[in-house]
Formats: sequence, structure tokens, C-alpha cells
Amino acid sequence: MAKLVERAVMEVLRDGGSETICLYVAACTERMAPLFMGLRANTPGRESDLDFYAESVRDLWHADRPLADTAERVRLLEQFPELQPNEEGITDVADTYAFFAVLTLRYALLAHGTGDADDAVSCGHVALTAMGMLDQNVAGASLLAEEQRLQSLLLTSAAPH
Repeated sequence: MAKLVERAVMEVLRDGGSETICLYVAACTERMAPLFMGLRANTPGRESDLDFYAESVRDLWHADRPLADTAERVRLLEQFPELQPNEEGITDVADTYAFFAVLTLRYALLAHGTGDADDAVSCGHVALTAMGMLDQNVAGASLLAEEQRLQSLLLTSAAPH
């Protein structure tokens, strides 16, 4: 499967070390957070999920230290309805974008916990996929191009000179 993440971004992630990976996934997840928060804010019973999501996004910015409970956070996140298999699949627009936001956080937590560039690339890929779909569904939007620009910009400034 081809990745939407630009080759130059992938190279910086692979060569940049764990702090670069952590900052990259934190930024991708931060930009996806409004989708999850906005789409699930008024859903009864999801208050603790919203808190967990927001806390995790905040904690991802601590690139200089590992999260002590990464495996537990991933396990809890995988209990979210968005990541539960269902026979009908995801058919609702709001559910689709909430799924992308949760999946972005999952890959971000994995990348932050392991420093694995492939998880970081997957995190960026999910964010780009969501923005590309939004472009198709929102007249005049250019969210995909903006997300690509922001991902490249972050890593250009993080790359060793």
C-alpha cells in the first residue's frame, strides 16, 4: 500500500531519532484532536474517552520522556467503539472521522512508546487520509495540502542542519 507521507518526511523520521518521531506524532494527533473532540463531545457516556484522548494528546508533547503507561493507553484506546470490529463497517460520516482520529492517536502512542518510525509514518498517513477525504467532502477545502505542508515543515525544522 502506498503511503501518502512524502518520502522526504519518511527519511527524516527514520534518521531523526525518537524526539523527532515524538514531536511529529504529537503534532499529527494535535491536528486530528478537534475531529474526535468535536464529533464525540455530545455523545452520552463518552466523557471519560474525551478526557483520555485530550490527556494523551497533551502527554505526547513530552518528547523528552517516555510515557510510563503507553501499553495501557493503547489497550484502553483499543476498547474505544471506533476501533471495535462490526459487521456493517463504518458507514456514518462522523464515525469515519472519529475512527481516523482514534487511529491516529493509536499510532502516535505506539510511535512515542517505541520510537518506531514506521508507526510514526502510519500516524501521518492516517492524518493525511482523513484530510484527503475531508477535501473530497468539503467544497473548496485544501486540508490535505495543508497537512502535507505542516508535516514537512515540522520535520524540516527538526532535521539536523
